[in-house]
Amino acid sequence: MTGRLSLVDVASVRTSLFKCLAEQPDALFVDLAGLSIEEPIALTVLSAVSRQAARWPGIPVLFCAPAGPVRRVLLGGTYRRLPLRVTVASARERVRADGRSLPSVIDDLLPVAGAPRHARRVATDACLRWDLPVLVGPACVIASELITNVMDHAGTMATLRISLLPRYVTIAVRDGSVVAPRRRSPDESGGRGLLLVEGMARSWGWLPVDGGKVVWASLGRVSRRSARRGRRV
Repeated sequence: MTGRLSLVDVASVRTSLFKCLAEQPDALFVDLAGLSIEEPIALTVLSAVSRQAARWPGIPVLFCAPAGPVRRVLLGGTYRRLPLRVTVASARERVRADGRSLPSVIDDLLPVAGAPRHARRVATDACLRWDLPVLVGPACVIASELITNVMDHAGTMATLRISLLPRYVTIAVRDGSVVAPRRRSPDESGGRGLLLVEGMARSWGWLPVDGGKVVWASLGRVSRRSARRGRRV
């Protein structure tokens, strides 16, 4: 990020950084060395990005700022919880030292009748591979409904990605439509998809990407002992 940051820039910065998150990289480094602040409150956009990354896709986001006004503000009370490094190189070394990598299952699906069924198979295989059989049911429903929404409303290729995080399993579907998903009242023609997702997921949402969007949902992981007892941990 370079130039002077003011409140009028917040929306575009937020969208740009959310698009970076939607690509689901292993980590996101935000280089602030060339940034100056016109209105310090505009830096709240960095907090919004950090919160979104924690919810989904569950990757580390590190902000990189050398000594100067931006770093002094970020070390203050409002922003002190943001992960801050001096340079991008030091941020990269930090992530390497942590050794974080998200196990993921990724598949591309055509908008054809068998796509939701295939999505359920992918979700089942992922949950069993990670020894999380109790999540097979909800993961299958979410994956199937997100793919069905692509077929019904986007009509494009879809990329299904299921990832294992320390506390969650996330299910994300990328399509080629820029139209935001929206809940609607169920009727004879349908409308229950996102309501089912919302009812089963710990949280869900969507982010824009170039030429489309990603819709995601997360499920809380459970241990084998708690699964037998029917309790979430």
